[in-house]
Amino acid sequence: MDIVTTPFLGLFVLKPLRLEDGRGFFCENYSKRRLEEAGVYAEFVQDNLSLSKVSGTLRGLHFQRAPMAQAKLVGILQGLALDVVVDLRRSSQTFGKQFSYLLNPLEGHQLFIPAGFAHGFVTLAPDTLFAYKVSNYYSPEHDAGIRFNDPSLHVDWGSTAEKFVISERDRALPSFDPTLEYFP
Repeated sequence: MDIVTTPFLGLFVLKPLRLEDGRGFFCENYSKRRLEEAGVYAEFVQDNLSLSKVSGTLRGLHFQRAPMAQAKLVGILQGLALDVVVDLRRSSQTFGKQFSYLLNPLEGHQLFIPAGFAHGFVTLAPDTLFAYKVSNYYSPEHDAGIRFNDPSLHVDWGSTAEKFVISERDRALPSFDPTLEYFP
């Protein structure tokens, strides 16, 4: 597994090595040991799947507040998605900045997202199956988010908001507030 650093402290692109032949491929999709060798320590407690039937489905930007904050290991099993994270760690040099990465099941790349980021994605193909591990259980009392189209974030989702399929909950999320201490 190749682990690629990003300009965001603790945010990594993981590229599992694939052994391919005429039958297809085999890869080690998750290795706690490989992550720890790269300095990433996360105890994942839950695996989640999300199927988006329609291309242009946007989910996010979501996070859980402390003490139930979650690190995530995300990837897709089928389809295509643009994954987006926003750094909400006040002490970070990249606070309020966003990072995006195209997830394609043919490559099998994943993102390790440390706690302290808002996370979302938009599907670029029908029937996109998104898989992710989380380091803390879902807690409705700690569930939070910020608006996907907040103008101060400058997120390029690759299309206009009118074309997205978005839940009412996500449309009603509050704007990013740089004065808030999302993650002390």
